[in-house]
Amino acid sequence: MRPTVKDRIAVFNPQGFLDGNNTPVFLTVDDIRATEQLSVDMVLVSLKKVIFFNKNGLDVFVKLLNNLRAKMRVSIGFCDYDHQKFQAIVKFYEKDLNFSLFKTQKIASLFASNNQEETHTVLIYNEDPSQRSTMAIELFDFGHNPVIAQSKKEFEEKKQHQEAYYAVVEDTFLGLFGQKIATRVSGNAIIYTISNYLDATIADVFNLDYHTNSLNVGFRLFVFDAYKVVAMNIHALNFFSRLSSSATEYNATLCFVGLTLEKTPLQFKEDLEDSGILFFDHMDDILKNKELLEELGASSAAMTKHKRVLTKTLVGELPRFIEATVSTIEMMTSATANKEAANIHQLDVEDTQDKVASSIGFYGDMDGMIVLIFPKEIARKTCELLLGEAEHDIDAILDALAEFVNIIGGRVKSLLSEKGVALSITLPRTYLKVDDLLEMMQNKKGVQVDLNFAGDKFVFFLTR
Repeated sequence: MRPTVKDRIAVFNPQGFLDGNNTPVFLTVDDIRATEQLSVDMVLVSLKKVIFFNKNGLDVFVKLLNNLRAKMRVSIGFCDYDHQKFQAIVKFYEKDLNFSLFKTQKIASLFASNNQEETHTVLIYNEDPSQRSTMAIELFDFGHNPVIAQSKKEFEEKKQHQEAYYAVVEDTFLGLFGQKIATRVSGNAIIYTISNYLDATIADVFNLDYHTNSLNVGFRLFVFDAYKVVAMNIHALNFFSRLSSSATEYNATLCFVGLTLEKTPLQFKEDLEDSGILFFDHMDDILKNKELLEELGASSAAMTKHKRVLTKTLVGELPRFIEATVSTIEMMTSATANKEAANIHQLDVEDTQDKVASSIGFYGDMDGMIVLIFPKEIARKTCELLLGEAEHDIDAILDALAEFVNIIGGRVKSLLSEKGVALSITLPRTYLKVDDLLEMMQNKKGVQVDLNFAGDKFVFFLTR
């Protein structure tokens, strides 16, 4: 059963019954070897022609997919199913769903780097907020424009206008996507999800460039969701110890949550604690303790000895950064922007009251960060479209602001890709107090552009 290949996705197409008894007959050694030679981003099993399946039947393919992921460094999962099949798979693998599920191959193609030139508007809904966020970030990363429904009711309302969307993403789940460690943000903490047995391969799947740029953007708290970690060996111990040591250069903190290490020597935990890593039993011990969260994630100036200076190449792309920012804000607020000044100097904000801020990093063919400072009124206006209603709760506004800044980052990436400049973006960091941002940004020189939106002042700052 050789897989079909389209848009850099290889798809196995079994038929009939998958019950564990006849499943192996679908696969031969030659089929598997042929698949390993393919240049693809994703390997999926289609359930379109499958009449019946149980967990035993799926387990054969899950094992195959996991082996292919380890050898090929690709995303894996299942596709082409209905709501009932989706629920069944989620129930089967409730405690170990480490592969992806795509309702259709069309949806799967949105999450594959198949060099699509078009930007598609996509409606997203998932009951899990972290899944919604992960999907949105991946779609931004591929140059698309996701519309996130925050509730089932909102999703059903938007879904009535399917003609407005290239695709409607539901009954979809992103597992260990792209063999990268899953990443999300809560408040101002970056949360990495790790699982299974941790060994030397952690260095391959952990995106160190992403982590370093997140530090540069201003994130200071990194939490490893380790509930599903079975054990670790000395190679993983050394990796995390080095990661923690390098974090001290930025006054950053690393934490493990839910790590039991029942099959790992107690000395390992003590060694990690000695390197500065904190341990917590439950995620809520951090995320619902606002005082602790603020203390651990507080902004601070990086103590790095290596100053990052502006480059001529980066400054030369300033018009595209401004275009992406201004066009997005104009679209969200229906206000026209006027540029008042543009200068190269340290970030200068005359009045920090009634303002919020956000920063987002980028890296690849060039690296740096965008800092945006909004009057709270502009922040409310820009977030109304994302939230679907006027919002005055500042935490909700900051969450929506992060999604909005993601849109700007996605547009920057798209505009530069037209010139052949390849970039990846970090998650955005938000600031309730602009003074916290200024502390983190001290001694950083960049290009500051002051903008005026219908009388409201807005600051754009590009730096490294």
